[in-house]
Amino acid sequence: MTDVPDSRKRSPRSGFADLAETLVITLFVVSLIFTYVVRIFTVSGGSMESTLMPGDKVLVNLLDKVQDTGDIVVIDAKDSFTLADDGSLVKGEGVDTILIKRVIATGGQTVDIDFVSGAVTVDGKKLHEDYLRLGLTHIDRGSFTGQYPVTVPEGYLFVMGDHRSVSRDSRSPEIGFVPVGSVIGTAVLKVYPLSSFGKAG
Repeated sequence: MTDVPDSRKRSPRSGFADLAETLVITLFVVSLIFTYVVRIFTVSGGSMESTLMPGDKVLVNLLDKVQDTGDIVVIDAKDSFTLADDGSLVKGEGVDTILIKRVIATGGQTVDIDFVSGAVTVDGKKLHEDYLRLGLTHIDRGSFTGQYPVTVPEGYLFVMGDHRSVSRDSRSPEIGFVPVGSVIGTAVLKVYPLSSFGKAG
């Protein structure tokens, strides 16, 4: 009786090739995800304390380009946009770095800041900023001095850090209004240190 080869029997070499192929595909898919879908950013500086501390790592959703008030976003601040005396937008040189800030207002919303009381209002409603643990907004850095309240142009954002006394943000002339197109993504999860793993803010 002649033996018939069993197609279910596979050589060790074939098994290794299958494993290698699976690993390559997995790495390729993970690489695509971390290139086009999510990315991990390391927080530098103290402008978001104490929500995010220097050295914290956050997972950023690169596909989320629709921001709401309160979202934490990563932005490319290569350009600044402020207002001329006649109310027109003036483009200037930014800080040429990546920043992480909180969205205070979006296009069409009106921002007012009382630098004496530290209160921030959007469309006439005072923000309840529970995330501010290091002081309210008492410093005007000069972007819109004498022009508050300001209405955010469509397609732009007004952003601030949570540590208002040290943060360079929309109050600063080198940042001002942030174009939505300069948003890299929205921070969704704090992944390091593990002791503070959870929602980004």
